[in-house]
Amino acid sequence: MKVAIVHDWLVAPGGAEKVLEQIIQCFPDADLFSLVDFLEDRAPVCGKTVTTSFIQHLPFARRRYRAYLPLMPLAIEQLDLSSYDLVITSSYAVAKGVLVGPDQTHVSYVHSPMRYVWDLQHQYLREARLVRGPRSWAARALLHYLRGWDSRSANGVDRLIANSQFVARRMMKTYRRDAAVIPPPVDVHKFELCTHKEDFYLTASRLVPYKRVDLIVEAFATMPHRKLFVIGDGPEMAAIRAKAGPNVTILGYQPFAILKDYMQRAKAFVFAAEEDFGIVALEAQACGTPVVAYGKGGALETVVPLGEARPTGVYFSHQSVVAVQDAIERFELQRTLFSPAACRANAERFSAATFRHAFMIEVTRTIAAAGSRQRVERVQQDLAWPGDAVPR
Repeated sequence: MKVAIVHDWLVAPGGAEKVLEQIIQCFPDADLFSLVDFLEDRAPVCGKTVTTSFIQHLPFARRRYRAYLPLMPLAIEQLDLSSYDLVITSSYAVAKGVLVGPDQTHVSYVHSPMRYVWDLQHQYLREARLVRGPRSWAARALLHYLRGWDSRSANGVDRLIANSQFVARRMMKTYRRDAAVIPPPVDVHKFELCTHKEDFYLTASRLVPYKRVDLIVEAFATMPHRKLFVIGDGPEMAAIRAKAGPNVTILGYQPFAILKDYMQRAKAFVFAAEEDFGIVALEAQACGTPVVAYGKGGALETVVPLGEARPTGVYFSHQSVVAVQDAIERFELQRTLFSPAACRANAERFSAATFRHAFMIEVTRTIAAAGSRQRVERVQQDLAWPGDAVPR
């Protein structure tokens, strides 16, 4: 069986690349494709050679690859996958738009439809200062074109997989298609349980507007008796430093060992973004650290709130300073209800092994739906599938 795996772009390791790494481990002999490959750390691609598109060779592609967004639908369609039996796409932009034939099976793991194209268009235009004028109308025309292309490209997928119920609902809105839900893998083995907690809070993230680290820092600036550490770097660094009080320490970018140490020792991890999933909240829980999170998006599926058995965190309902303050105070009043062991157990439900098992089941079911039982049995042998029966 010949398998191709397609990823949008390979520039820096992140959550999507952690998913890609596990998909490659499911299909170690697969060929790998991407629009561009400038990845220095080769761990997410398991050392594989990557076939890239023509965008790889365009001027300034290494630093300005996003500027070629108008060409990406064309570029992804030029990847020749006609010789493959199974095509798996890892898509948060255009990867699922690859061209496949009627005898090929296409499974797409969608991290999210392009948020800046769909429901968050107006927010992104505001943040890019493209609210009015000729450049604004050019951007709106491009986004309109991308919405049509993105919607049509879903027709070539045999099975859509979402990384959360939240993303599955977004996919129903955009593609009018049901999606299976398989949460992304959390490498819980890299994060050891720590039961001794110190008197400080932690947030860690890229310092970009939608992460709302500025909101967290501003809230703690009004609570001088609460200590906060911030790990991360990005374009919002100067604005966030300006809001920090003496009780807020901004550490900037830190290597993994330092990040893990702070995660293990923090009394709680604070998370204010509306994320599609939010792996970092589960990484904190893998350390035995509860989470104070914005109660929208993927966090609703990864944090067990007060009122349920073995809670692992507290939600706040609005992205406001007052809401964060209230959530911190509620957490402090009920700290004894949060068990490091419960946080760890919740994170272990999202392990890499769990992801691989669920993903292989979904792929095999999709092949079963697309072909004969005899073909599925041959595929199971090719994949060394451990099951006793063909999934139906």
